[in-house]
Amino acid sequence: MEYLRYGEDGIRIVFGDRIDPVINEKVRRYYLYLKSLALKEIVDIIPSFMSCLIRFNSETISFEKLVSYLTEKESRISAFDVPELAVHEIPVVYGGEGGPDMEFVVSYTKLSEDEVIDLHTSTVYTVYTIGFMPGFPYLGSLDERLYVPRLETPRAKVPKGSVGLAQLQTGIYTYESPGGWQVIGKTEARLFDHTTEPYCLMKMGDRVRFIRA
Repeated sequence: MEYLRYGEDGIRIVFGDRIDPVINEKVRRYYLYLKSLALKEIVDIIPSFMSCLIRFNSETISFEKLVSYLTEKESRISAFDVPELAVHEIPVVYGGEGGPDMEFVVSYTKLSEDEVIDLHTSTVYTVYTIGFMPGFPYLGSLDERLYVPRLETPRAKVPKGSVGLAQLQTGIYTYESPGGWQVIGKTEARLFDHTTEPYCLMKMGDRVRFIRA
């Protein structure tokens, strides 16, 4: 773990230098442990693939004192009980109108459409983090045979529920938005609902399995 200053009121805690489920699990454990402490000096905690960003109140605690406090707590993290992970099954209609980039993916990977779908549905993905838009899950890692680049020119509008590929990740658009992922299908699953708690269907660390609708 490395504590790095991030602006006037931020600390970036780095756990590794690559996208890796073991490193990501360390981030998740640390994030949940830190939340459980409910420190009033900490304003926000933002976990990501391999790091955790803390925003703190610089008027009530200094960077040095908070880092010292967090360092003292490190030995307790491994004994902290984390919640069980949920497994979500997401039905997807692949190709067709809801998967406008399937043809490109087939051409780029030199796989058939059925092979693309079989590979996409045969992996149980880890929710590495939530971001970009409310509820959007960054899922990995894809089978390397499904590697495709992002669109050279992002679309101005990607429909809600679109399932996309980008490099070795897959994700689901929870709202209509601009986007540059290669869209291969669409789901009717609701991943975010601002009217009902918990608002977000998935949490960091959960598992996701896609199935043909």
